[in-house]
Amino acid sequence: MKIYTKTGDDGTTSLYGGKRVLKCELRIEAYGTVDELNSVLGICRAMKLHKRVDRLLDKIQNQLFVLGTDLATPKSSRKKPVPRIKESDIKFLEKAIDEFDAENKPLNRFILPGGSLLSSYLHFGRTVCRRAERLVVRLAKNENTGQNPIIYLNRLSDLLFVLARWVNKEKKSSEKYWVV
Repeated sequence: MKIYTKTGDDGTTSLYGGKRVLKCELRIEAYGTVDELNSVLGICRAMKLHKRVDRLLDKIQNQLFVLGTDLATPKSSRKKPVPRIKESDIKFLEKAIDEFDAENKPLNRFILPGGSLLSSYLHFGRTVCRRAERLVVRLAKNENTGQNPIIYLNRLSDLLFVLARWVNKEKKSSEKYWVV
């Protein structure tokens, strides 16, 4: 099977269910940005990671594929059921946030993204996640996406922030505070 199909040469792509849409449509931007976030997390996992963080990011990467499928499939689709982000996925993120943040120093000032290379990439992932969230919020204004994709991305960006701080602590990389 060839990797190229030539069906997108006219600037369109297929949603799950077969409907063709322009590649510049908001839905495509949204799940494309989720895919970009998944790639950033793949870069993070290629670095020397604590096994605990690697296992967590592995699960999140799989959840991001579910989120991409969820966003690529309009709720009105009559095709067979597709995986969707569930409340339990959100609870999983909340539990991880609580566990990792409990090990971080309390934060009372804004910090600049950075520190170790891995922490910097986690911060980068956080900003890509926030962009994906903004796109999904815009999409939800026009189409029924449900609330779970928005909530999931909101929690994930929080988790990536907490993880970036945790990684800096583990690598003994100091945080830099925003100086006004």
